[in-house]
Amino acid sequence: MDKPKEAFKDEQFLESPEGRSIRILSEYEKVKSLFEIHKIVDTITFFGSARFKSKEHQNNNSEINSENSEYYEQARALAFKFTTWAKEYSKDSNRFVVATGGGPGIMEAANRGATEAKGKSIGLGIRLPQEQKNNQYITPELSFQFHYFFMRKFFLTQTAKATIMFPGGYGTLDELSEILTLKQTHRIQQPMPIVLIGKKYWSKAINFDYLVERKVIDKEDLNLFLIEC
Repeated sequence: MDKPKEAFKDEQFLESPEGRSIRILSEYEKVKSLFEIHKIVDTITFFGSARFKSKEHQNNNSEINSENSEYYEQARALAFKFTTWAKEYSKDSNRFVVATGGGPGIMEAANRGATEAKGKSIGLGIRLPQEQKNNQYITPELSFQFHYFFMRKFFLTQTAKATIMFPGGYGTLDELSEILTLKQTHRIQQPMPIVLIGKKYWSKAINFDYLVERKVIDKEDLNLFLIEC
């Protein structure tokens, strides 16, 4: 008779519904422990479309594609500036580290800018049909792959001192709505600016004034975020 496997080596059990709580805890503890090892105190989190390309990789120079490439370059430049400033601000630990969802597009741009500034760069990736791997600009030791969306969302928000929202689709809108809700309900109690980059995009994508008009949010809720550029 074969010797039975210890539970922590039993892949069949770990991948079963009964092992779900262990898998969830593993995702939490892995990121938490590596953040501690690398002295990650807090982050600046960038969100935005995974579909935007850099100028050098843009094949179709239509007006929309050109605008989207501009957003890519803005995210890259902003992450560079944040990282340069943060390195001077914090000497003994890593403060205001650029963090993204790890994928292409705006996420790649932000990780790229931070890396070009010779700083650490966090990628909290998740396996999706359109995004099979993390981008190349993430600090290797801080490149993660999640299975559970909610655990990924936790780390994208929990350490964030500011949230930068570039134009994006369902994923970006989902993150924006959730973070605004957390701030509106005071689940996020520390100061955490929410900055939406791209007035042209956001003014058409979401009619915030109409939400006030329909009384589904208060006028004061418009102070939860700032739209720039």
